[in-house]
Amino acid sequence: MEITDFKEQLDRIETRTLLQKDVLTFDEACRFTGIGKSYMYKLTSWKKVPHFKPFGKMIYFSRLQLESWLLQNPVKTADEIEIQAKQYLTKNKKR
Repeated sequence: MEITDFKEQLDRIETRTLLQKDVLTFDEACRFTGIGKSYMYKLTSWKKVPHFKPFGKMIYFSRLQLESWLLQNPVKTADEIEIQAKQYLTKNKKR
């Protein structure tokens, strides 16, 4: 087995483990969200991302809350916008 194959397998195992955890450390949260450490620190200091500081220093995250936070502000597809526009025009059609 080549080193790159081994690293890929290890990465997949780490990802599976990460998806099974309910509470994530700071580094795990960065990896889970794909957000860089510097920007994640800014988000926590600005209180823009849900997090916990049970001992005042270490930062922890709820995986479920992070998932909800990541999925906020959905962007509609062009098809969804077109359907909504047609419904609006049909409903508000002048007679």
